[in-house]
Amino acid sequence: MPSIADRSVELESNAVGSAGVSTPPKRRLRSNSSPMKLSPLKCKRVGISSVAKLRNVEVESERSVEEVVGSGGDLTPQKRKLRSDSSSPMKPRPVSSPMKCKSARRNLSACSSTPANGIEKYFSQKKPQAFCKPPVVAKPNWNPRDKEQMRIVKEALHLSTVPSTVACRDVEQKRVLEFCKSCIEQEKAGSLYVCGCPGTGKSLSMEKVKQLLVNWAGEGGFQEPDVLELNCTSLTKTSDIFAKILGKYQPQKKANGTTSLQLLQKLYSQKPQSDGTKMMLIIADELDYLITKDRAVLHDLFMLTTYPFSRCILLGVANAIDLADRFVPKLQSLNCKPMVITFRAYSKDQILKILQERLMALPYTVFQPHALELCARKVAAASGDMRKALCISRSAIEMLEAELRESTDKLNSSTAENPFSEQQTAPALALVKKQEIDIVRIDHMAIALSKTFKSPVVDTIQCLPQHQQIIMCSAAKHFRGVKKDTTIGELNKSYIDICKATLIPPVGSFEFSSMCKVLNDQGLLKLSGQSRDIKSKRVTLNVDEGDITFALQGIRFFRTCLE
Repeated sequence: MPSIADRSVELESNAVGSAGVSTPPKRRLRSNSSPMKLSPLKCKRVGISSVAKLRNVEVESERSVEEVVGSGGDLTPQKRKLRSDSSSPMKPRPVSSPMKCKSARRNLSACSSTPANGIEKYFSQKKPQAFCKPPVVAKPNWNPRDKEQMRIVKEALHLSTVPSTVACRDVEQKRVLEFCKSCIEQEKAGSLYVCGCPGTGKSLSMEKVKQLLVNWAGEGGFQEPDVLELNCTSLTKTSDIFAKILGKYQPQKKANGTTSLQLLQKLYSQKPQSDGTKMMLIIADELDYLITKDRAVLHDLFMLTTYPFSRCILLGVANAIDLADRFVPKLQSLNCKPMVITFRAYSKDQILKILQERLMALPYTVFQPHALELCARKVAAASGDMRKALCISRSAIEMLEAELRESTDKLNSSTAENPFSEQQTAPALALVKKQEIDIVRIDHMAIALSKTFKSPVVDTIQCLPQHQQIIMCSAAKHFRGVKKDTTIGELNKSYIDICKATLIPPVGSFEFSSMCKVLNDQGLLKLSGQSRDIKSKRVTLNVDEGDITFALQGIRFFRTCLE
């Protein structure tokens, strides 16, 4: 018994035959069989494309399969008669003249009713061109022999160069600015104490706050406050600060410190004659200079903000973090406790960001990225002083400048000795040309850092013999994990691994133990244990790992070992 699939195939063949679809001429031409005689009905040419014929055949075949499945596989002759016969008999037509065989692609393109395929549809639709960002062009390296470029780079890293924005201090600036705004809006005096370590951006932030406050008052319809900026270290006497403040109100009147304080107290105790009296913003930098034995000047200065008709906003800036703890309790008892804002030391990422922003305006690359990162990491670990980071960066540039000067002197001396030997001077000229486009490398930065943070431990490690330096390097790598101590035998294995990796012949175990004793005497390693076997004695690193890394960072061999 034939299966449903066989019947569906037979039905599809009948459907194709009933629809009048004949075998394409192309297939008859490809085969070598003899031509067949076709009836007029089968030779009927329908005025549609080959694609439309195939789609009609597929639809008819799908319907026939559905009928077969619905009837449980029993196909009656009447159904076949209904599908094949039409309501009106079809008149036979004469055989048309032979047509040229066209490919399926030509038939598809010639048919106007055929929907466009995927490729035509893609290219026919006008798609908006996507905006392409311009490629990031790397900055060229600078020429350190160019005096103008050297001057511009040093000026960008100088302490006197004020940046347009104070990076990494947005939160502190916002708090100070909001405090000053509230005082102006309420026409009420107030005091604020800003403290932090040196080089943390306090003075620059106060300058930025002053500009923002003046602009805000002008745009908001408030009177712009009078601004008095003074550095307390420039005062001859600590009480002269009151004369400076009084000079803003009464420039013609001259008085000493005690008289000025009394006049200010009287001025702030009486109601002003005119309502248009401006607020005064007083920025007193280096406030800890005003600390005297009885702290009377400091207390009197903050007391000026407590008078009923006082119009001053006092911003005191000092480096001493504990200054607030020393004088704030007394001010609190006098009901004039200031608001305290602390500027924390810069972190490694913040120092790196500030250095990069200063160098971003230059049209060329000056530093290797690793050199800047080394500077930021070391300064952040030591003090977080941004001024020190700028000085170290300038010192690294001077290291490169000295190296180029030395190479030029060697070239000139060799040329003077052998003026006719062009073959010998050619490699030296190529070296100088290479160095002309060089940048500040990590070894230059390491030298500048060692001069700034010179410590006896770093000097001792740098003066050690090579094999003792390798022992310190292997100890630094061995103690990077949780392990804090080990035996001399295990440390010897780490030492031998580094020597084999760098193709340096290691010393014997007895000489290795002797060198460990020398390092113990110098305070770099610590040996402990009562064992008679020297290999079983415990050894501990007695210095900071960062000091070892910093001392050996400038040598490429040890830099590779420590990575």
